[in-house]
Amino acid sequence: MLLEVDGLCVNYGHIEAIRDISFGVEEGTVTTLIGANGAGKTTTLKTLSGLRKVRAGRVRFDGIDITDLPPYERVKLGISQAPEGRGVFVGMSVRENLDMGAFVRKDRKTAAYKEDLDRVLTLFPRLEERINQIAGTMSGGEQQMLSIGRALMAKPRVILLDEPSMGLAPKLIAQIFGIIHEINTQGTTVLLVEQNAAQALKAADMAHILETGEIVRSGSGQELSGDDSVKAAYLGGDV
Repeated sequence: MLLEVDGLCVNYGHIEAIRDISFGVEEGTVTTLIGANGAGKTTTLKTLSGLRKVRAGRVRFDGIDITDLPPYERVKLGISQAPEGRGVFVGMSVRENLDMGAFVRKDRKTAAYKEDLDRVLTLFPRLEERINQIAGTMSGGEQQMLSIGRALMAKPRVILLDEPSMGLAPKLIAQIFGIIHEINTQGTTVLLVEQNAAQALKAADMAHILETGEIVRSGSGQELSGDDSVKAAYLGGDV
């Protein structure tokens, strides 16, 4: 198991945001967390990336306990996140944003770095077209592409994607999920938080449903997308 979450509890003050959740992410797979707003999905990703402190439980990455490890050390190990709301550096160019994604790398003047940059620009041709454009002047869809591309520049073993389809038109949503599939096919493990449950379950090898900070159902994406209770609650009765 590449990423293991065991009995994780996280608070905001006295409020329990996550209560005793446990799950794993197998290397090479796409795992998704789905649930309503406030279910604890984003808090889970923030905790895994080191931005929220753990009240109880443990997090392990490739067998290493990272529960108390700072965020930049997790990036060095191979955990990278494209945050909710894109979070690009709006005053920097596309190229500068991509370079910032690789801030922990020591090989930025090597052929390997150039190969990774070329990979990102191949995945996102629009970014290559706008390589010198200021990120804040780009559309929402372009900024989402940049956020994912920046996370990939850290050369992660697992990428944490938080609501990558948020606010995007249907055509762009399909494009983003196609890119997620390609990223996974190229060997990067994906942990996806997504409110578009239908798309998330179609993309996922394994899925977990969060409700008020607890995992209430787990199964393969195919299994949960075919479950009548899941359809009624999250898929509008259809996938």
